[in-house]
Amino acid sequence: MPRLIGAAQTVTTQAEQITTFNSSGTLTTQPLTTEIEYLVVAGGGGGGSTSGGGGGAGGFRTATGNPVSGNSPYPITVGAGGAGGSNAKGTSGSNSVLGTPTPITSTAGGGGGGGNDGPAPGGTNGLPGGSGGGAGGAGPDLSGINSGGAGTPGQGNPGSDSYTPTSPFPLTSPGPGTRMGAGGGGASAAGGLPPANNTAGNGGNGSPSTISGSDVTYAGGGGGGTLNYATFNPSFPGIGLPSSGGTGGGGAGGGGNGGTANGVAGTANTGGGGGGGEYGSTTTSDGSAGGSGIVIINEPEVKAASSVWDLRTVFREVKAGNWTN
Repeated sequence: MPRLIGAAQTVTTQAEQITTFNSSGTLTTQPLTTEIEYLVVAGGGGGGSTSGGGGGAGGFRTATGNPVSGNSPYPITVGAGGAGGSNAKGTSGSNSVLGTPTPITSTAGGGGGGGNDGPAPGGTNGLPGGSGGGAGGAGPDLSGINSGGAGTPGQGNPGSDSYTPTSPFPLTSPGPGTRMGAGGGGASAAGGLPPANNTAGNGGNGSPSTISGSDVTYAGGGGGGTLNYATFNPSFPGIGLPSSGGTGGGGAGGGGNGGTANGVAGTANTGGGGGGGEYGSTTTSDGSAGGSGIVIINEPEVKAASSVWDLRTVFREVKAGNWTN
């Protein structure tokens, strides 16, 4: 007699599926999916104007094992980047949200502080966020440093404070980094302090992810805006070089000698912070916008059998001699 019992067991394989959201939408899971891996990056903050601080990166969150149900819809919100400041600090970005039963919210990047616009008070603080915005450059009122915005634990880092003001404060010769905007925070590093060589602070670096199948870095901070010494005294062509944005889409700061006056916007769908605007001779320069966020979902491969034998049935069939090894 045949030594096999019961119907044949069928194994079904559900392939891995990666879904990228560059804008808001709905995730509909595959039928066998019970948990997902995710990357959720919020929109980056805009840079401040006039030696403004760089915008902070959008919050960066990634993990595996987020529970879901198969064949179910879940809302996805992708946060926009914040606007750059115009005679003001930059605007913070918007949150990104993965609307699963255990919701995941990444906090918007903080706007960069506005820098010195001439009279006291000389500059403003950066705003808090997923990563904080950098402080605006401190002005000649010598009222003290401006503060960088705080970052959110587990999502990002703070923006840098401004350089401590010093006196005398000549516009026609190089000095310390007083009129320089500070760098916005990134996912893996805080924003950079304006160094004493008259360059604004660099943006903090972002964090890498391989969830998409490629190694991509997200959530870099924006660079601060630089005082353009060449507009005051052309004999200093090497002073005031533009700052850099952090890896992961952070925009470079404006001004210096050879930079773009309004800085560079954060890269779309990276959550990078926008660069701060320069401080020119008689004009102010706006900060640049932060980059929009992104949400990426990985549904891992799943294998499932059509049914299984319970232990009572196994025992009965083994005893009857109908079970095969």
